Amino acid sequence: MWLPKADDAGASVGYAGAALLFATLAQWLSSQDSELETEILCWAFLPVLAKSLSQPQPKSLLRPVVSGKAKGTSTSTYSLWIVAGSAAVYSLFKSETGLIQFLVRRMPALTPLLLAAQKYLGSSPRPAGLFSPLVSTNWGAILGASFGVLTFSNWSIGSFLFSIIPAAFLFIVYTALLPRNRTSTFPPSINLENVIRPLSVRIAVLLLIIWGADLAFFGFNTTGIIRTFFLGFVKALSWSFVIQAARDASWIVAPLITTYSISFTTNPTNESSDFQAVAYAFVSVITLGQLIALLPKQARFRLTLWVFGLASLVPLLSNFWMIRDAQESAKIFGPEREHPVEGLVRSGKANFKSLLKTQSKTYKEAVEEYQRRYYAAPPPGFEAWYEFAVRQKSPIIDDFDAIHHAISPFWNLSGKRVIETMNQIHFAQNSEMWFCNFNGESATTDCAHAYRVFDRHLGFLLDRLFQGLDGALPDVKFLVNHFDEPRILIPTWGAEESRNHPQLNITNMSHQPIWNEVTKFCASKDIGKKAKTQSSAKVFDLPFVMDQSFAMNLCEHPEYRNMHGLFMSPVSFSLVEGFVPALSTGSPSTMGDILLPSPAYIEGEFVYDDSKEVGWDEKRNNLYWAGSTTGGFATDANWANYQRQRFVKLAQNLERREYYYLREMGGIIQRVASSFLNGRLFDVAFTRIFQCDRKYCRDQKRFFKVGGWADKDKALKSRLVFDLDGNGISGRYYKLLASKSAPMKQTLLREWHDDRLVPWVHYIPVSQSLEELPELVFYLTSTEAGQKRAREIAEQSRDWFFQALREKDMAVYMYRLLLELARLQDPNREAGSPATKYSTKPAPDNTKKL
Repeated sequence: MWLPKADDAGASVGYAGAALLFATLAQWLSSQDSELETEILCWAFLPVLAKSLSQPQPKSLLRPVVSGKAKGTSTSTYSLWIVAGSAAVYSLFKSETGLIQFLVRRMPALTPLLLAAQKYLGSSPRPAGLFSPLVSTNWGAILGASFGVLTFSNWSIGSFLFSIIPAAFLFIVYTALLPRNRTSTFPPSINLENVIRPLSVRIAVLLLIIWGADLAFFGFNTTGIIRTFFLGFVKALSWSFVIQAARDASWIVAPLITTYSISFTTNPTNESSDFQAVAYAFVSVITLGQLIALLPKQARFRLTLWVFGLASLVPLLSNFWMIRDAQESAKIFGPEREHPVEGLVRSGKANFKSLLKTQSKTYKEAVEEYQRRYYAAPPPGFEAWYEFAVRQKSPIIDDFDAIHHAISPFWNLSGKRVIETMNQIHFAQNSEMWFCNFNGESATTDCAHAYRVFDRHLGFLLDRLFQGLDGALPDVKFLVNHFDEPRILIPTWGAEESRNHPQLNITNMSHQPIWNEVTKFCASKDIGKKAKTQSSAKVFDLPFVMDQSFAMNLCEHPEYRNMHGLFMSPVSFSLVEGFVPALSTGSPSTMGDILLPSPAYIEGEFVYDDSKEVGWDEKRNNLYWAGSTTGGFATDANWANYQRQRFVKLAQNLERREYYYLREMGGIIQRVASSFLNGRLFDVAFTRIFQCDRKYCRDQKRFFKVGGWADKDKALKSRLVFDLDGNGISGRYYKLLASKSAPMKQTLLREWHDDRLVPWVHYIPVSQSLEELPELVFYLTSTEAGQKRAREIAEQSRDWFFQALREKDMAVYMYRLLLELARLQDPNREAGSPATKYSTKPAPDNTKKL
């Protein structure tokens, strides 16, 4: 099984050490953008390097190129093309999918596979040392390999099985290079002295063909020429030394050296648990021990290779020390020295207390409050609505400003004009609107579309909410946007000016930047500067969200242009510009969609299941998020700036950038920069890459550490749970609010519930820049005061969800919305605010407010 050993095997240790060093360096420098180029250069350099490093071998080591007789074309030529093709296919997988994505899940398993192959070929093992059981028996090798495979695996069954493909081709390469004691037609015994040059030429040619096809499909990747040549040279050096080490041992050293290089270069800082970080170091030790056991007993300084084992512990111990140091530094915050979060929480509690305290207690108070807020009398049927809200024990009676601000721009249209507009948009080409008829007598809704059949559970939601309200509501017609993305942009001109403009205009802007369109009616810059001065002061130069409404105001934040996929390249965006009353589940501050609860909130996938819940003390002390790359359609390299990609990029520490923390410097709390990000505090990954052109899907798969399938309730096992926009609003938000975990929320989309959710009480708001997120997560997980605050927010959000975000509360909201829509489309209502009919006070000009 093992090659006969030379009388002088002293050089084998040096070759093995050099192979470990250069393989690790190549792995550390490896870049997916230039993987194929460096592979080509590697095989081009290899013959020269192999010849310069070669040493005379005993005659016992020399083997015939072919065993048996050749028929037609020589067997060696066929076999060389097979070996070269296998190496080329492996290189293709490595460049297209990433070494970590596929190969590492099977690389450790090559050791027992090669042991079995060599046993079949008839050699006998002679391992030495403490780790000899891991290479002298298949069961021992399988045990070590299994630990390595499980450590590298991300538990995705599909990709785990798919990883067999590149590993199988690499197995063909190594098996072809194993020595043989039996006659065999394939694979033949190969003498590397005679075969390394033609083999390298064949591999380089095949890789050039693959590279050419790659360029034809995806275009040229601009990479540093010097860096590419250097990496190709380093790869060739690692292969050269592996060849020399294999002469005195076995080709089994090849997967061991590669496995060591992968485990050694894995940054323990980015691992989400101490076990995972330790496991990588343990894999390094196991593979190193197996390598040493394979070297000849007579090889001098064999045990000095354990220096590499000690080196593998340095990053792990350094990581533990950095975590410990960060935890000690955070102890500056306590009763005497308060973290900024505490002040924000106090302010939030005061706002929530005011919200509850000011709700009307009687119908008379509710009418008076309505008139005070909106300078108009309530719509017909308001008294029945009030009684319904009281029966449902709704904690919110007065705060429905979202409805008022969405409806009031249409008061300047007559009721007949409103109905005409809805009919016009329904029959317009590419309107993508559902036209719904609510029957008040039966309390049922019927929605129709020009060509679609599935209404995305819209009718199911409305029928469920209005169940039992037969005869309570009038008949109402309304439009509902089919897409996740918002639709309606209401002009700032009034009714008189509108005569000089088209009544409505539909423009398909899918996969195009839309920022200029959705912000073109923003207020003047002077007003924006004034508001910004009053509301956007940073705390210790970190953008903790103090005013959620201001943080979501597009007019005040031109930087959002390149920070959200919706504004950069929406998946579907058919913009409707005009006075069109249409309902959507979410909308940015500058758009005029009327908000309704999302049907996703009652779908099984997103409904909270208390049986899956775990107690706070049993939850992992970290932040969890898993999802897909929804949020924008990638047609260029700007996908890196989409909201979800920016978040995952930060949480996985892929750019190794500087992060900001609050620390004591010279007795003063101030912001400090550090490249350290504690990976134990983040369990974040994409589970699916899509909504992108082929090239940019491939780029994202290469860039991100893509996770496997994730249980929909896995978030409940973490103390902090993150939620952010996708193509539209996130359907999982209610599940997180109902859980015993503390929800963190980043969004630019308004929803129907915004009036009743208070930041820093029911959820933890996060800025679009994410600049404060590392410090925020660290405080909430790594300090006593922060953990207490996170638990309190988790409990408050859960309690409030079951009081104010139930299906009954959605019904209360929709009941009131339909009353407003019924009054708006009353054919007897003249153009003008309801104030002209119901109130003596002048109504504000809401058409000029966005």
